[in-house]
Amino acid sequence: MFNVQGLKMIGFAWRRHITPGGPAWRCLQQIIRAPDCSMKGQQHFNTQASSWSLLSRPASTTRLLSLRPMSWPSSRLCHGDAAGTSKGGDPRHTKGGFSMGALVRAPKPALYLGFSGLVPFLSAPLLMAATQSFYPEVAYAQVVYGASIVSFLGGARWGFAIPEGSPARPDWMNLGNSVVPSLLAWLALLCRDNVAEGALVVIMGLGLSLHYDLTLLPGYPAWFKAMRTVLTLVATFSLVATLTLKKFCTEKKIKELQN
Repeated sequence: MFNVQGLKMIGFAWRRHITPGGPAWRCLQQIIRAPDCSMKGQQHFNTQASSWSLLSRPASTTRLLSLRPMSWPSSRLCHGDAAGTSKGGDPRHTKGGFSMGALVRAPKPALYLGFSGLVPFLSAPLLMAATQSFYPEVAYAQVVYGASIVSFLGGARWGFAIPEGSPARPDWMNLGNSVVPSLLAWLALLCRDNVAEGALVVIMGLGLSLHYDLTLLPGYPAWFKAMRTVLTLVATFSLVATLTLKKFCTEKKIKELQN
């Protein structure tokens, strides 16, 4: 529309013999350029209005638009063996939890020797249950064997902390806690006249050693933790069975049977 008016004005100027460069000519140029200026002003107004509408949005909407999906590091979601690997340590030595499935990775000699060590624990209550009699000598032999196992577990912890590069440092905590099971074993051996007290001390030593190995101190391999848990539970159950038989069965001595 503005361009058509401009052409009419130019034709009118030529018919009236308006000379270029004169006052009338400059006025005519301002009239022709006015639509362009108005259009530019309209565009500038629209730009300012759109920017003002963006700035006037609620802050909460802007924050929601700027949110990014949260991602957790993979090391935070790993447990067990992976935790030890993420810290740069040997994946076989971990501080985290374990599963009984780790027993399949145990060396065969460790499995055979470990589970065969349960024979003296289980044979005592089985013998007394079969004969329906409680033999103090057999029960004390079971307590002595349990005390030797408790002392062995403390020595294993000491030997685990001595080599260079071991996850367990040879500090006061590791070496000091390694001595405690040996002291409990010695205390159990002193209870010769009271087998029940000796059995309770052995149970305490087994539980304390397992607690050290699983939670307090730098851990053993996962397969060893699983095997230790199974062996400790079976040994504790056998001692509890012996104490139960002492309460409900008739006490007899092996010397009396030989006579």
